[in-house]
Amino acid sequence: MRTRTDRTRPPRTALAASAALAAAALLTLTACEGTGTPGPTGSTQADSRPSPTDSSPTGATTAVLPNLIGQRLDSARKAAREAGFPQVGSDDALGRGRGQILERNWRVCFQTPVPGTLPRGTKVGVSTVKTGEKCPAKDPREPNPDGKMPDFTGKSVRFARTVVDQSAEVTARDVSGKDRTILVESHWKVCGQEPAPGVRLGNEPVRLDTVKFDEKCP
Repeated sequence: MRTRTDRTRPPRTALAASAALAAAALLTLTACEGTGTPGPTGSTQADSRPSPTDSSPTGATTAVLPNLIGQRLDSARKAAREAGFPQVGSDDALGRGRGQILERNWRVCFQTPVPGTLPRGTKVGVSTVKTGEKCPAKDPREPNPDGKMPDFTGKSVRFARTVVDQSAEVTARDVSGKDRTILVESHWKVCGQEPAPGVRLGNEPVRLDTVKFDEKCP
């Protein structure tokens, strides 16, 4: 008995050929998408990159150093730290070499660098006086570009030693007539010096004639 053939069903060879053509078309389309040239707006990946003008607060390399002059030392340190400058050194603006132990009792007279935009983390230096004291007319730590001997009269031995070039030998002596040993250099003030102020410095030794701060120079 013969079986009736379904004339509406396509031959198997035709189905296989159609499937092969569809697969080839899909592969061609995928390859074109992977290697095609992006349009005028660029690819999605390129669009997600920040433009050169984009800025990130957390990744900024510069910051604005505020004006610290007139502030209490503890407040000045806090302001500098919050602005991105955690390293703030301090010294005695009167040149006595006193340490700033109770920071709330000291006031800023000078600062280096001056306020403005700087690399984040730049070291900051401030010169201070105790509350109730007057700021000097000039920062005693200003560099001496001409290389001449500063005038240390009235300044502490400790201050003078930090200003003079480290390669120079600095000696201090008691000229009160008591021939005392100078132990705490911030307690002794300069009455005389050799070389004299204004002399161009080389590597010659420096001598300081001193008495204690509560004593008069001879």
